[in-house]
Amino acid sequence: MSCVSIVIPALNEAVSLGRTLRLLGALDPPAHEILVVDGGSSDRTVAVARTFGGRVLESPRGRAVQMNRGAEAATGDILCFLHADTLVPDDCVELMLRTLGDPGTACGGFISLMAGSDATRWGISLHNYLKTYYAPLLFRPWLFFKGLRLLFGDQVIFCRRSQFLECGGFDPKMVILEEADLCLKLVRFGRIRQVNRVVQSSDRRVARWGSLKATAIYMYIGFLWGLGASPAYLKRFYADIR
Repeated sequence: MSCVSIVIPALNEAVSLGRTLRLLGALDPPAHEILVVDGGSSDRTVAVARTFGGRVLESPRGRAVQMNRGAEAATGDILCFLHADTLVPDDCVELMLRTLGDPGTACGGFISLMAGSDATRWGISLHNYLKTYYAPLLFRPWLFFKGLRLLFGDQVIFCRRSQFLECGGFDPKMVILEEADLCLKLVRFGRIRQVNRVVQSSDRRVARWGSLKATAIYMYIGFLWGLGASPAYLKRFYADIR
């Protein structure tokens, strides 16, 4: 019977992490384990993770590096990479098991709904849904017709641990769009699927930038990445926001 290890990379996420872990505690069926990989937080992230029963791992800072650390330590045969500010449905383990029960599917993710305490970002959420399809069609059309879809971190990516390790996992040099890069590696094992269910992610970046600026930055970064711009250059436009 397959089981799911949930890996949460975290850096100064004390405000968001508690709610995320509370919901993970209500999953039915439950996850096999929850690993919070801390990148050197200066707030109460580690204390919050331990309060809610997460297994805490220490790692050098960097989301790709932290997620690789979690994958190495995980004991489940399915890996789920979850952001600390993203909320999942209580049946998400069953959804992941069902999706990867198809041997022709290598990786999956959900539809990301971006929301905060004051607003639901319908326009940006729609764009995020559509770019899962139009980005690979524009920039990797030969792979699109083989099943490539580009999933991003807010979509809660999951895959088989064996295939994750075989393809080399996340590239530690990718300081941005590391999940899309992983999709490019995993498509050789099968289709990448966007599951028709919603997860909810914090809109804190959009709230800080505003919807128009956020959309412009997302599109700018995506097109430059598709044209081969370096991750280090793209990261300049995507500063961390807590």
